[in-house]
Amino acid sequence: MGERYNIHSQLEHLQSKYMGTGHSDTTKWEWLTNQHRDTLASFIGHYDLLNYLAIAENESKARLKFNYLKRMVQPCGPPPFKPDE
Repeated sequence: MGERYNIHSQLEHLQSKYMGTGHSDTTKWEWLTNQHRDTLASFIGHYDLLNYLAIAENESKARLKFNYLKRMVQPCGPPPFKPDE
């Protein structure tokens, strides 16, 4: 029983420390949005990966960065409607 409490407290600590890990109230849309933003930030931040994508898409690196930054605003579309509880 002590192990279970320890694991849950460690998980809660990680969830409070890092935004991308979510929490018990994280919705599917929020989690997917975080994943998409992390992926796009990785594309922008890794120079060699950005070079590869620029060649593959036949676009300039600056255009790709601009497009990826624009997509970060709402990568999964607008948030779903939440009825008042």
